Amino acid sequence: MDAVADAIAALDDDRAPDRETLKGAVRELLGRLAERAPGHSVEVRVPPYGAVQCVAGPRHRRGTPPNVVECPPLVFLELAAGRIRFDEAVASGRATASGQRADLSEQLPLI
Repeated sequence: MDAVADAIAALDDDRAPDRETLKGAVRELLGRLAERAPGHSVEVRVPPYGAVQCVAGPRHRRGTPPNVVECPPLVFLELAAGRIRFDEAVASGRATASGQRADLSEQLPLI
C-alpha cells in the first residue's frame, strides 16, 4: 500500500515515481484489479512488472488470449488512479485493448 501512495504522491508532484516504487504500485494495483473483477477472460499486461487475468467470462487456457489490455506502468498507474479514462488511453494509443471483453471502463479507476 505504501508503494501506491508514494507513486500517487510522485504524480501529484509532476514527477515519475522511482522504479521500485512504480513496480510495487503496479503489482499492488494489478492485484486489486483481479480482486475487483475476478475471472480469466481478459489478460491485463503491464510490462515489465506484471500481468493478471480478470473479468468473468470464458476461461482462456493456451496461446495468446483473445482479450488483452496492455499499457506501460505509468499509464496503468494513471488509469488506476483515475487520472485518465480507459477509453481516452486507448484512443490516444497510450494503452491497447483487443477483444470483445477488453474494455476495463467499469473496473477502473481502482483508487
